[in-house]
Parts: sequence; structure tokens; C-alpha cells
Amino acid sequence: MNAHKRKEIFTRLRDANPSPTTELKYASDFELLIAVILSAQATDISVNKATLPLFKVANTPEAMHALGVSGLIAYIRHIGLFNTKANNVIATCAQLIKLHNSKVPRDRKALEALPGVGRKTANVVLNTAFGEPTMAVDTHIFRISNRIKLAPGKTVRQVEDKLVKFIPKEFMRDAHHWLILHGRYVCTARSPRCGSCVIENLCEFKSKTEC
Repeated sequence: MNAHKRKEIFTRLRDANPSPTTELKYASDFELLIAVILSAQATDISVNKATLPLFKVANTPEAMHALGVSGLIAYIRHIGLFNTKANNVIATCAQLIKLHNSKVPRDRKALEALPGVGRKTANVVLNTAFGEPTMAVDTHIFRISNRIKLAPGKTVRQVEDKLVKFIPKEFMRDAHHWLILHGRYVCTARSPRCGSCVIENLCEFKSKTEC
């Protein structure tokens, strides 16, 4: 895929959705961090269902830490891997309090040092909370990048590096959200809605559908 086609793809995605954002519900950098940790291998809908009541009682590292693992599990039990996530969240709160003055650090190394925070989670926080031009590659973005030949790669990191290299800078801040939403609602895994796609004639997917 050439540079002109990539630019046109993101121009159309921007025109269709000028202000994209995450579907996770949050009101602070801390709430975003916790929601993203909880969202691993879970839907945004299930996470929002849990965090709506959770953030009403614990929306700071101190308040969340005070719940303890068992107290947190009571709110997130219906989310996958809740035991591991509860332990990671409580440990992350402890580190935020001890090492970062209860603030979410704007630094990749510091973020990735937090329990339950990997490269993808750090990228989401850096992009969504701080406006950094990062690219968090989830299953949707990995699928789309390979399917339409936007930035094909065999590993998540290969796809991430290619996207960061190939996407024009003017689009990088919002590209993560455009691609996730496109993969979630249009270029879906089993039945892509090619007939309803704003980039269909730019896409290099060979098995297009009419829907």
C-alpha cells in the first residue's frame, strides 16, 4: 500500500469521525489506567458495567488500595481474569502512591513498570490521557492492518512499528481510535461490512463482501 492511499484512508476516517475516543468510561487519568488494565481480554461494555459503581466509591489510588483485593473483586467479578486483575490493580495503586505521588506517570518506562501494564496498555494511556502519538495494537488493529495491507506484520510489535512509521503525523494522535472503532463495527472479524465501508475502494482485502 502506498503513502497516498494511506493518507486517503485516514482522511476518510477522520471525515467520518472527527473526534474519536475510547469507549471506556472514565473521568481522570487514574480511572482510565484502571479501566484499561481491566479491559485486557474483556469487552469495554463489561468493564464500564464494573467501573460505573466502582469509581463512585474508589476513584483515587488511595481509595482503590483501601478496598483491597477482595473488596475490588466484588466489583469486577464478572470480568475475565478478575483475580489476576484485582491483584495487579491493588499493586499498581500501591506503586502510584509510593513512587508517583498518586499520579499516573507520563512516561513509558514508568507505566510499564506498573503491575498489569504492558506495552499496549501504556500506549493507550499515553495516547488517550496525554495525547502522545502512540499506537496500541489490539486484535482489531492487528487484523485490519494485515487484512487491508495497511501495515502487515506477523507480530503485534511489527504492526505497531509499521503503523507508527507509515501513518502521516497529522493523523497519529487519533489513528488508534479510528482503527479500533473501524475494526469493531465495520471491518469485523467474521463478516466485514465492506459494502458499508468508507474506505472500501482503497482497501486491498481480496475477499470483500457486499453487505
